[in-house]
Amino acid sequence: MTRLADRLLGTEPKQRLRLVQCGTAMLLVLGSVVNMQYLVWAGLAPAVPTAWWTAVLMGGFAVFFITIRSGRNLRYAEPSLTVPQMVFAILCGAVGYAIAGRGRGGAFPILMVIFMFSMYSLPPATVLRTSFFAVAVFGITMLVMAHRNPAVYEPAVEWGHFIMIAIMVPAIAVLAGQLSRLRDRLRRQKKDIALALARIQELATRDELTGLINRRHMLELMEQERQRGVRSGQSFCIAVIDIDDFRHINDKHGHAFADQLLRRFANEALNAIRISDLLCRWDGKEFLLMLSNTRASLGRVSLERLRERIQALPVELQGAAMHMSFCAGVTEHHAGETVADTVQRAEHALLNAKAGGHNRVVLG
Repeated sequence: MTRLADRLLGTEPKQRLRLVQCGTAMLLVLGSVVNMQYLVWAGLAPAVPTAWWTAVLMGGFAVFFITIRSGRNLRYAEPSLTVPQMVFAILCGAVGYAIAGRGRGGAFPILMVIFMFSMYSLPPATVLRTSFFAVAVFGITMLVMAHRNPAVYEPAVEWGHFIMIAIMVPAIAVLAGQLSRLRDRLRRQKKDIALALARIQELATRDELTGLINRRHMLELMEQERQRGVRSGQSFCIAVIDIDDFRHINDKHGHAFADQLLRRFANEALNAIRISDLLCRWDGKEFLLMLSNTRASLGRVSLERLRERIQALPVELQGAAMHMSFCAGVTEHHAGETVADTVQRAEHALLNAKAGGHNRVVLG
């Protein structure tokens, strides 16, 4: 069943929706065809004109369906082709009204259904213009038929029909405008809620100062990496990084410059590490780097490379260039231990690095 639907409607979501709408319109006009055939059976409408009318109506909507299914509709400003479908249905409805004779009242409900269907896909102004077109077309049809066949299309009755259409069709168009505005408001609210949720997610997983992953989210990602390693047998490394003399820099040059230093380190480190590696702000002046699918020896080489890059990075301070450095402890996750155990060994390696001075990487 799903495969048949895909063959008939395709798989592209927007085109599929347009085809569903066109198919729904075809079902609506099919109701009008059934009504006209009943009028023929009851002797109220001529058989041959009705047969031609049925062929044109169903053939026209088949052309619309094929046009959308083939993708040719994408060439037009309105790919859904809703307005052309409505105009075609209105013209066919007017012709059906002209040949239905005493059963012509059956054309009105279908006309109303067409406009109810359009209000979910067209702007209010377009629906209103189309409603005026429908009133004009049916008004002209009523005038012509009342002149040509007044015995059946009695002028007084036609005036009543025209007044009914002139009131009801624009009224439906106004209702369509209200529903359209409500739909747009709901769409905007949905977008605002999505943006708010994205912002909440960002605040929950990102460090506000540096834009890096925060500690809580990093713990979740490290646990996921540990579980992945259990399944695949691959290992990973964790490095805890501490910027040298950060407290002294903070006290001497102020929080603003210290924050700038943290952001500069974060940006430079992100440009240096692999896409598969993850960097987070761990605690104040400390950062944690997770190197996926990496052994200890390669992890140390990666940190040494990052250390050299950071050391060579000039930082402007009151017109003069200074350089920053860091100490890091690197360790490889061992099978069977927890993430907390691995982080603790990396922090212990960091303490050993700091004990030996500045600008050092120690493997734990």
